[in-house]
Amino acid sequence: MNCEKTQAVPDSGAAFSLPKPAELARRAELKRLMRAFFDEHGFLEVETPVRIAAPAPEEYIDCIPCDGKFLRPSPELEMKLLLGAGYEKIYQFGPCFRAGEHGWKHREEFTMLEYYIAGCDYDTLRDFTAELLRRTLTAANNGDPVLRFRGEALDIAAAPEVISVAEAFRRFTDVSMEEADRSDRFDELMVTRIEPELGRGRLSFLTDYPASRASLARLKPGSPAVAERWELYLAGVELANAYSELTDGAEQLARFAAARDFRRQRGALAYHRPAAFEAMLAAGRLPRCTGSALGFDRLAMILCDAEDLGAVRVCDPA
Repeated sequence: MNCEKTQAVPDSGAAFSLPKPAELARRAELKRLMRAFFDEHGFLEVETPVRIAAPAPEEYIDCIPCDGKFLRPSPELEMKLLLGAGYEKIYQFGPCFRAGEHGWKHREEFTMLEYYIAGCDYDTLRDFTAELLRRTLTAANNGDPVLRFRGEALDIAAAPEVISVAEAFRRFTDVSMEEADRSDRFDELMVTRIEPELGRGRLSFLTDYPASRASLARLKPGSPAVAERWELYLAGVELANAYSELTDGAEQLARFAAARDFRRQRGALAYHRPAAFEAMLAAGRLPRCTGSALGFDRLAMILCDAEDLGAVRVCDPA
């Protein structure tokens, strides 16, 4: 092999987090099983750029700058460009990056599984995702649908719980969803009171978020105060975020403008405008579709009953 000579980089003295071979083997097997599931259902595996000119201007997701561009927080906009070009079922595994994320279930670099289906909505994708996890996790767990994570039994074959955000606030807090959103307590109560109660013993889908909490999602017909968005939980851990994609170009561009204003007010890093994506929206080329972003490292962590993401992937020191 012919390799160019490179300059040596000084050793910082900090060690990588190195998983055990058994955990990496289970992670690799889970990925193999998931690829086989997507192949069986007619999906095309794709790859899109990791270093991008312009991410979506989401209010609270901060990207990592990289030589005049950004490391992607997700491959969403680039995969939607493929949908606009006529691709109908696509998926990819790949690295994503978000600034300032650290902890047992967070890293600034992580592996995302993202997948899209043209011509259907978030309900169809919810059922597809439940079957994806039932099949692949059971197979990766030697045919046993019951996983063990932090002392809790998780029956992947059990019918998932489907609960609306409004119902979750009624059940687990002392304020309504609308009041929490108005008083800027929504995120606090979600993290401290609601999320720990979700996915206990089985999959939980938290559905129908307030319209203000779903910047790229379609509003629900007949209920415009909420958006067609769900998040998936298992053992109190958020695994996936999905929605019926907003295809109205004028509405999406207005939401982007509002998000850029919000980011300016909170002093966040300014992004370039995603020109190719905005042009596709303006031309009306994004079809009716739905998509999900699933944290693959977290899923592998639960499968392996690991205490930290560093047990199932090679991580930079925190």
